Amino acid sequence: MTFWIISGALTLLTALLIGWTLLRPGKAADTTLEPVDIQVYRDQLQAVEKDVARGVVGADEADRLRTEIKRRILDADRDGGVEASTAPRELSFAAAAIVGTALIGGAYLIYDQIGAPGYEDQPLKKRMAEAEKIRAERLTQAEFEARMPVSPAADASPEFLELIEQLRAAVTEKPDELQGWVLLARNEAGLGNIPAAHAAQRKVIELKGDEATSQDYTTYAAMLIQAAGGSVSAEADAALNGALSRDPGNPIARYYAGLMHLQTQRPDQTFQFWEPLVREGPPDAPWIPVIRARLESVAALAGIHYTLPPDPLTDPRGPSAEDMAAAADMSPEDRKQMVQGMVDQLGARMAEEGGPPSDWAKLIRAHGVLGNTDRAAAIWAEAQRTFADPQTLAPIREAAVSAGVESVGSDGRGPTEEDIQNAAEMEPQDREAMIRAMVDQLGERLATEGGPPQDWARLISAHGVLGNSDQAAAIWAEAQERFKDQAALEIVREGAVAAGVAE
Repeated sequence: MTFWIISGALTLLTALLIGWTLLRPGKAADTTLEPVDIQVYRDQLQAVEKDVARGVVGADEADRLRTEIKRRILDADRDGGVEASTAPRELSFAAAAIVGTALIGGAYLIYDQIGAPGYEDQPLKKRMAEAEKIRAERLTQAEFEARMPVSPAADASPEFLELIEQLRAAVTEKPDELQGWVLLARNEAGLGNIPAAHAAQRKVIELKGDEATSQDYTTYAAMLIQAAGGSVSAEADAALNGALSRDPGNPIARYYAGLMHLQTQRPDQTFQFWEPLVREGPPDAPWIPVIRARLESVAALAGIHYTLPPDPLTDPRGPSAEDMAAAADMSPEDRKQMVQGMVDQLGARMAEEGGPPSDWAKLIRAHGVLGNTDRAAAIWAEAQRTFADPQTLAPIREAAVSAGVESVGSDGRGPTEEDIQNAAEMEPQDREAMIRAMVDQLGERLATEGGPPQDWARLISAHGVLGNSDQAAAIWAEAQERFKDQAALEIVREGAVAAGVAE
């Protein structure tokens, strides 16, 4: 209301000043004014007299000038004077009324179109304080979840659901068994029981303690946000802080942190989180299209002039699959020279700029053609550490399969069948410690990234050696849901048979 009083008073005062100028009476004046040209001629006569006094003009020349100027004055005088007049009083009133109405009405209409009627003044300090208040007073995770509709029952076989019940009972009996909680979190999420999934993931973080990774916290935050229908609660906010404190470059955590700031009216902070993600890529990461669709509007809300750069996916670079196929048909010398050139070019660019998963896949394929399996395996291992999302990792995995290095884990290796066999011959305590370490490592990777059927078979075999038949059975049931290809499923079945949970 104060704004309207002040702005209305200023607008009215301006209109009154303009109206007074139009209405005030003018000074008394003769009805006939001397023409302007006569005034000029009189000034010229005075100038002649001054020139004579200074000796600039002679007497004869001065007489001639006086005569000419006086003649012009007579001619101008014969043309008559100009009557001075004032506008009619009624016309002045009308003009003042029109100007005042246009000024007041126009100011209101313009403000109504481009202003914010009813919106209180928001200086920067007040806006920041309001954003912090919104962040502090947002709903809790439980309140967000209470507003969500009931999720439909998951489409899973009765056998699988029975095994999940057994897994739930197993973690209840052995609450300190880390791998059981990892499996439970993953399978509850797969069934759509997101609240149960994030509760299990919270237990995973508690059991790991200081060993909990940025990925553990990111998984937990993502589950909380999904359960809240996309809203970032204080609990999810804390999980994101845990992820970023362990890995400030974690792209998923940075995306969700930007989303949180957008929900709490800090688009400037959202821009600081999201804009570098667009630059850093990879351009085919699942969060990039979401950011690209909203970043310009976020920048506008923050008062930042920003234009999205071109999408790198429209400018694919590097050796294509056709290049690889053509290289395979060449002579060994020509093929090696051609592919080596492409590998050197692509490898140098990725070392400097990074690249999308498609470029990683191309590089692995190229090394496979060259026979550099060690190098291909190293790149595949690095890719597994770089790309956490299984869908993002899928094209790179295909390239690793074609290069024959898919079985290599993110650490460059994984527990082999020979490892499992040797473990069976150890002393019980040594065997359990060795296999538990391998199981934790492999299980965590499969939980976060997925993996080939060989890794699933190894994990089941390892649980069989440890005597964790319930968990081995749960993994085998999950594998049957995941792998529809019969050949892949047979590979996992071998591990299940070794663990005694399949025939």
